[in-house]
Amino acid sequence: MQNKIQQAFGNIDIYLFDQLLKGRFDNCKKVLDVGCGNGRNLIYFLRNGYEVFGVDPHPQAIETVKELSVTLAPDNPLGNFTVCAAENLPYPDATFDLIICSAVLHFAKDGQHFDAMLRSMFRVLRPGGYFFARLASDMGIEHLIKPLGNDRYLLPDGSERFLVNEQVLLKYTNQLGVLYEPIKTTNVQNMRCMTTWCVQKH
Repeated sequence: MQNKIQQAFGNIDIYLFDQLLKGRFDNCKKVLDVGCGNGRNLIYFLRNGYEVFGVDPHPQAIETVKELSVTLAPDNPLGNFTVCAAENLPYPDATFDLIICSAVLHFAKDGQHFDAMLRSMFRVLRPGGYFFARLASDMGIEHLIKPLGNDRYLLPDGSERFLVNEQVLLKYTNQLGVLYEPIKTTNVQNMRCMTTWCVQKH
């Protein structure tokens, strides 16, 4: 059974899996993974007839996800996978039904860079479309992080990240859409906190 589940979904983000189980994205057709890496969150979508796109700043990641696409969805065009940055997406406005952005936004250099990445993604998301993000936050470890300037912090696990809090996420939510799932934060033994942020665009 475990192998069947892994074959169908791969090493998918557990909170993205939760949305699939709820049927949230059943009526989506065009999916973009921003910062797709090796495609860990795209296996289900490739296997199930979605039109799948992916961008990543690392050429090797794009080559790997192209190979995955050829194996799982030979009819999905390889041109759908592009080397580029989140803040510079090469698509027309309102192109996608679903945008996935997992473990990307906390690499922002500062608040301006975070804003540019976010607005770039919402520009290419259609009205009524779904945005799914996982990103590092300070929620629950506020007293354990060390500020480095520009909203970047040193975390107890030794990493440096751009961190958001609930106030920032709700401010952007109110500008861009509405929550389709409450904001949820996982505290990993007080070493880091990862927040799931789910917005349906106005």
